Amino acid sequence: MSNKVQGWLGLKRHSIPLAALVLGLVAALVAVLSPWPAALLIRGVFEKGAADTHAEMEPYAPENGVAATLDVSYADAGPDTTFDVFSPDGGDDALPTVVWIHGGAWISGDKHDVSPYLRTIADRGYTTVALNYTISPETTYPTALGQLNGALAFLVDHADEYRIDPGRLVIAGDSAGAQLTSQLATLVSNPAYADLVGMEPALDREQLRAVVLNCGIYDVSGIPNAPGIGGWGFRVALWSYIGDRDWSDHPGGVEMSTLDFVTADFPQTWISGGNGDPLTPTQSRPLAARLDELGVPVTTVFYADDHEPSLPHEYQFHLDFADARDALESTIAFLDEVTA
Repeated sequence: MSNKVQGWLGLKRHSIPLAALVLGLVAALVAVLSPWPAALLIRGVFEKGAADTHAEMEPYAPENGVAATLDVSYADAGPDTTFDVFSPDGGDDALPTVVWIHGGAWISGDKHDVSPYLRTIADRGYTTVALNYTISPETTYPTALGQLNGALAFLVDHADEYRIDPGRLVIAGDSAGAQLTSQLATLVSNPAYADLVGMEPALDREQLRAVVLNCGIYDVSGIPNAPGIGGWGFRVALWSYIGDRDWSDHPGGVEMSTLDFVTADFPQTWISGGNGDPLTPTQSRPLAARLDELGVPVTTVFYADDHEPSLPHEYQFHLDFADARDALESTIAFLDEVTA
């Protein structure tokens, strides 16, 4: 390019600032047109947090006495549709079974993240299963929900191979996994909702003994106005997951809000959230109140606003907290009761 042309374009003396401006404009345009850049940034932060939390749980998990079968395929989408299963050593009898769906804002996470927690529960006399599913933006709603529903069908069909009692199942989840758990339970317990979603539930209501919900999202209607970086992150995640920037007007956004669809037939529920988690007053407490109003037996583990230490989102995995260890014991006591 000649000096004359460079001067006419303003590039000769200001090429670096202009290049930075162009890159900034391109980045801003991409951010408006696609959730990918922000979603991958959030994923990286979440993956670091999940690795740290896994390391914190590991010392509390049993070193011996639990058998593991890893990376079993339940469908044909590669690692996305695999599960890990844990059960106590020394037997082949069917055991009450806890199926866990990991969190990660629908855009991150892996079954490995929760493995120390599930080994701990298995050591107390359960078969536990950690499910993978395809995260977003690689796919959009309702792919993950359909995969998980299919995984439940696979587990029932192959129950004898993995010490699963198909008549004593509990679905559990954390964060986005709790939201997915609530959808699966609503599919099972509300035929009108199953018709709305267009999905036949894999389980009969009698098979699903209970659900365990940690720090979940059950009403997305307020998220468009949620403040701060947390609100921004949820909006990016939902754009990625639903596949539409206007996700709040999308049918998927409606279907995700299980608070509006639970009925008196919803399974018995254990539900918790930390006092330092902004989702607790806006999500977990309202769902607990709604279920109680419907007459569903609900076991709640909540904390006063001024409780110390302040318990963050996903506090139940931070087993260095005495409160997290108490919540784990409460969860196991609940499982003992509902699967007896």
